[in-house]
This record gives sequence, structure tokens and C-alpha cells, in this order.
Amino acid sequence: MIETLGKGISLRKARQRSIQAAAAVFLFPALFFLAVFIVYPIFDSFVISTVRWNGMSRNRTFIGFENWITLVKDVNFWKAFGNNVKIMFLSLFFQVPFAMALATFLDVTEKKGVVFKVIWFLPYLISSVAIGLLFKYALDANYGIFASISKFFGGGAVDLLGKPNIALYTVIGVICWQYIPFYMILYLAAYGNIPVELYEAASIDGATRNQFFWHVSLPLLKPTVISGITISIIGSLKYFDLIFVMTGGGPGVATDLMATMMYKTSFVRFNMGYGSTIACGMFILITLVALLTVVTLNRKAAEV
Repeated sequence: MIETLGKGISLRKARQRSIQAAAAVFLFPALFFLAVFIVYPIFDSFVISTVRWNGMSRNRTFIGFENWITLVKDVNFWKAFGNNVKIMFLSLFFQVPFAMALATFLDVTEKKGVVFKVIWFLPYLISSVAIGLLFKYALDANYGIFASISKFFGGGAVDLLGKPNIALYTVIGVICWQYIPFYMILYLAAYGNIPVELYEAASIDGATRNQFFWHVSLPLLKPTVISGITISIIGSLKYFDLIFVMTGGGPGVATDLMATMMYKTSFVRFNMGYGSTIACGMFILITLVALLTVVTLNRKAAEV
């Protein structure tokens, strides 16, 4: 009996070793590419942030934390971070409720709303660069849509992208137009996981569609809503392409974001050391905000 037990243990250990070996073989390529394309660039960015370098010459001058001290005192960087924060809050304010409303409408209409589903999802299928170019010309101060309407009624030019006080909010509107369909599909997929029996039971108990949404659907959708909020927050802090195409961070620095500031510093002014410092600052801030968001939302979800 002892001999049989010993063989069983040795077979179990051999099976575990073979499983671990197979797991290591399959995980190695993924870990290798993660290390090469994610871990190493992050580490190298922190290294470059300690030097003065134009990105092309072989000579790198080590300056320690000089770039970091400049970053902390850089008013334009914190203004760019503030613009990211504005995009974050306004995107949440518009994207989440609008996407939820559209998803609820499509869930109620079912097959009758297929046409709306296709039409509403089209903005997300267009690339950000194409959308940026489209709205750059559509909102042109002299020949754009609003300018043409204004001139038709006897008005003048309408410059939505050239005025520092409204340019950022104009861009935020375009961002919401592009990304609301993504969250709509996300919430619509979550609706599909709600059992039909729950709605039937609620209907038998006399619950209205409105009561079913607030007391049954919304609590069940809460994990998906939290995921959507987290994705929106992280995405808002690293926007680049659409704003770069539409305004280039202008007028002045009115729509400058951390990513556009990093790009211009590194590849326009060729200050790769300080550009890497901005990138590292972005990495730290986005990580902190993402962790704070996840912890806060999960804690509130657990309390409920």
C-alpha cells in the first residue's frame, strides 16, 4: 500500500512538472515580447530622463534629476495634465449616461433597433486621424458647417477650434461622438447576460420597465459600468492622435495634453531627455489615477 501511495505521489509530481513545463513553453513568447516592447521601453525612458540628448547624436550628457525638477516646476505640463483631467471628467459625464441610454433603447427594441445599432456604431469604426481631419474641416472658421449656417443668416465666421476658451470643449465633443458607440456596445453586451426570466418575473410582480432598469438591470450592469469608467479614465489621460490632428495642441497651449506635449518636445524640439521625462511623468500619473479609480470603485461596489 505504501509503495502504491508513493507511486501515486510521484506520478502526481511528474504530471505537475509536465504541466508547469508546458505552461512555461507557452508563456515564454508572451513574456518575451512584453519584456522587449513594454518593460524595456519603460525602463529605458526613465534612464533617458536623466540625460540631456537630442535623440540623434551619440553624446548624452548625464544631468541627474534636472529634467524631473524642471517637470515639477513646468506650468505647461500641469496645464496639459489639467486638460487631460477635464477630458476625463467631461467624457465620463457624457459618454457613460448617453451610452447607457442608447444601449437600453437597443435592448428594448431588440431586432427592430438593428438599423440604429449599425448607424450609431459607425463613428467608432472610423480611425481617429480620419475623424480629426473630418472635423478640422467641418469646423473650419470660414467654410465649416457652423460658419456656413452663420453666414446664411447674415452672421460672420464661427471659430470653434481657434478660440482658447472653447477649443478644448469642442474637441471633447468630438471625442464623445467617437467613443460613445464603444461603450454602447459594451453595455449592450452586458444586457445580453441578464436572464430573460428576471424580466418576466418582474413583469409578473407588476414592475414597470423603468423600475426594472433601476432595481434589476443597473445593479447587474454595475461591474460592466465600472469597467467602462476605468477604460474611459485611462483613455482620457493618454489621448493624442485626434487632438494632434485637429488642433496640434493649439491655439497656443489651450488644447495641449501630456501626450501632445511629449511628442512636440521630443520630435519637434528634439529634446529627447525632457520628452522622456514627460512620458515617465505621464506613466506615473496614469498609473496612480488608474489604481485610485479601481480601488475606489471596487470598494463602493463591495459596500453596495
